[in-house]
Amino acid sequence: MILYAFIAFLLLFFLIGVSSYFVSKQTPSDYLVAGKNMSPLFVGLSAVATNNSGFMFIGMIGATYSMGLTSIWLMVGWVLGDYLIQRKTTAKIQQAGQSEEVHSFGGLVTNWVGNQSQNSNPKQLHQLRQLIGIITLIFLTVYSAAQLKAGTKATEALLNWSPEMGIMVSAVLIFIYSLAGGLRASIWTDVAQSIVMIIGMTLMVVFGWMHISDNGGVFNSLHAVSETYMNWFPADSNGLGAILFVIGWLFGGFGVIGQPHIVIRFVTLSPQHSVGHMQLYYYSWFFLFYGLTILAGLLSRVLIPEVADFDAELALPLLADKIMPEIFVGLILAALFAATMSTVDSLILACSASLSRDLTVTPTQSIWLTKFSTFIVLVVAVSFAMSNNQTVFNLVLDAWGMLGSAFAPLVLWLALGRQTSALSAITAIIMGMLIFSLFTYGGYLTNIYALTFGFLAGLATLVLSEYQEGKSKIYVK
Repeated sequence: MILYAFIAFLLLFFLIGVSSYFVSKQTPSDYLVAGKNMSPLFVGLSAVATNNSGFMFIGMIGATYSMGLTSIWLMVGWVLGDYLIQRKTTAKIQQAGQSEEVHSFGGLVTNWVGNQSQNSNPKQLHQLRQLIGIITLIFLTVYSAAQLKAGTKATEALLNWSPEMGIMVSAVLIFIYSLAGGLRASIWTDVAQSIVMIIGMTLMVVFGWMHISDNGGVFNSLHAVSETYMNWFPADSNGLGAILFVIGWLFGGFGVIGQPHIVIRFVTLSPQHSVGHMQLYYYSWFFLFYGLTILAGLLSRVLIPEVADFDAELALPLLADKIMPEIFVGLILAALFAATMSTVDSLILACSASLSRDLTVTPTQSIWLTKFSTFIVLVVAVSFAMSNNQTVFNLVLDAWGMLGSAFAPLVLWLALGRQTSALSAITAIIMGMLIFSLFTYGGYLTNIYALTFGFLAGLATLVLSEYQEGKSKIYVK
């Protein structure tokens, strides 16, 4: 029954994605940016499902299982940071993305820099676009591998599939429906996947709560885990440490505008619709799903006590198998798989855009070469997923942090109407990545998410560059 329910939902996602072929125009523009005529509902649910993926189902639940109530500050900081940065940027992203030249994240940023700068250097603009394309290609491929890996954790635990089997099933389905409808197929399937994800997580919490309530009460059981498990802040942090901990995750939320696969969805929003309408769907789903995720992580610690060598990232599938009827276990498995697929297809298509539009001397106009790019990127991601053993939580945070440090300061700077040269933009991107790497792998201030320092370094570079170039005037459209 678990397998039948799982296959039924996968088939549903597959058919929805493939059906997008019948409205697709089969052009590179439609394949990469869905004609830029999507509705607020579709863009909002697609963007938030893409944002919250295997990281939430596997990584975040695993983190909550291990950390306890402290993980709630990841939610508070992340959602608040996301909201604050989007208030300043998303409408400008939608406007800048309406240019006929914009079919990729690199194209968006480069055109934006060129249009707002008085002294655009075509050669440097091309170098900027290539740099963005290379960074996007490398880190989104790593990100894709992490998501493919997330799906295999559940199928391995509940269906006894090998990791290779789970990765290949996901990759084949994604490739076929992406080939059929491109980003439109990705967005359509994201909407269906977002609905299944929220239903699955709700059922998980309801069944877990009922099970614990019948065996001693929820709150008593949670407090009995350990003396510090239900503490609001890390046990080893003082007042300042707690504040810095939350600020770190606030900057984690800022990183959303540095994620090419999410930003390109804002570009697809029809100019006839408002960003505010789209964000209503986005944040309603985001807040509800994140809260349910933390509850599920807490409940799983009570129902599956920690033992030596236990993989906390398996908490959700093991908990579902323990307390739910088989048909609902199949739904949870499908929801988890849907979460990973909703992100992987987005990541692969963003990489395809970089490969076919940003890294070439002239952007390709061939739909088949664009689709071939999708195939190449997916093959590389699958190969990496099969060989890498790092945890999903760490893989995603590293890729998210690197992209957020590289691109988020520049996108914010442009959205505020400030000018920058292509050379200054390149410098800011490199500086943000270097500082993020220094704090991530150098072991400095480990209680603060390193994106904080990467973001501030990139922004400081742009401020200093403006001062040095004598461009202190703010240009506001």
